[in-house]
Parts: sequence; C-alpha cells; structure tokens
Amino acid sequence: MSDGEIQPVGQEAQGLFGVSGSGDTSGFGGLVNQSPSAAPLVSTPAPLGEYFDEVVDSLQQLLGDDIARAVIVDRGELTIHVAPDRVADVCQSMRDDENLRFELCSSVSGVDYPEQANRLHVVYHLTSMTYRRRVRLETAVSLDHPVVASVTAVYPTADWQEREAYDMFGVVFEGHPHLTRILMPDDWEGYPQRKDYPLGGIAVEYKGAHIPPPDERRAYK
Repeated sequence: MSDGEIQPVGQEAQGLFGVSGSGDTSGFGGLVNQSPSAAPLVSTPAPLGEYFDEVVDSLQQLLGDDIARAVIVDRGELTIHVAPDRVADVCQSMRDDENLRFELCSSVSGVDYPEQANRLHVVYHLTSMTYRRRVRLETAVSLDHPVVASVTAVYPTADWQEREAYDMFGVVFEGHPHLTRILMPDDWEGYPQRKDYPLGGIAVEYKGAHIPPPDERRAYK
C-alpha cells in the first residue's frame, strides 16, 4: 500500500516480503542474514583481473607481502583487508605512489557484525582520479580494543566521517585531531548503529521538539 492510501476496513495490513499481522509492515524486521560472515576471510586466487593485480602487487612491493590480511574480488569490486594499525600507512602509499595515485577518500563508514570476534569493521572507499580506478579498504576491531589508526593526516576529508563512525559505532580513531561526537549529544550513552542497540523506548529532545521513541511514532491498523 502506498503512502496516502486508505486501509480498507477489516483488511489486514500487508508489507514488504509478505509480512502481515504485525506492526512492522516494512518487512525488514523479519529478514534473516544467510551470509557466512563469521567464516574466516579467504582471498580470491590470482589472477584477480582488471587492474586489481597491479594495485595489490604495487602495495605489497611498498609495504611487504603480508600487508593484506585478505584480498577479495566480488561482483567486480576489489576489497583489501588490512590490520587496524596499518590503515594509515596503507592509505599513505595508496595516495602517494605513482603507480597507485588514489587521491580521493570518498567515504569512511562503520559496519557491525555481532557474530564475529572483531565485530566492528571500518570501510574506506578510495578513488584514483589519475587512473580512474576504485578500491575498498577494510579493517576490523573488537569491542575490547576498538582502535584504528586515523587517516585524517592523509585524507582530510576523513575528519567528520571518522567522527561519525566513532559516534555511531564506538570505533576510536587513534591520531584524530578532535574525536568527538558529531550527531548525538556529547553525553549520549551507547552507539546507535550497533546491531544490539535498542530501537525503542528512548525519547529525544531535538531543537526544542519532543520526538517520541520509535515504537510510539506510528501504528499500522
């Protein structure tokens, strides 16, 4: 049913993915993750194809063969998994080496995989405007030690993006010049985009307006 349509009397609400009979007609609450995300990383065997081999070979020549924990090609995209304390070194080489020249860091974002020991992942999307290439860097940390090297000295655009990942996921970016919350109040407890963060029951004051908790904002009848 599209927005603005009137629910006929006596007709049960229907939502995405065949969901019915509950307040959640979005359907997303019933999704089940079937991906084996708890399994160990397995690198894609060489040759990787396209420009991927050249990028990985150049990076290993600069920083050593063990710089990549895993190299994965999936759906035409290259992801290089690195240790959290080596992220800044990798980004420095990716930006400055003449064979790489990844001048732009377009995004830094967090991901939470609760079933993994190192459940908090940080993902970086780098672009080479010189060679028209893209690559994804990824690293992972545990809740006990959620520390990743900041890349703000290499890519100043990562400043606010690292602050958002800290604010939403609790990842601490070591070396960041001013790592404070950027979306939530300074005294906010918890990290709202972790998978185990409660979705309901918390009212928020926002610019003088009272916003009720999510489970009280809308009812489907």
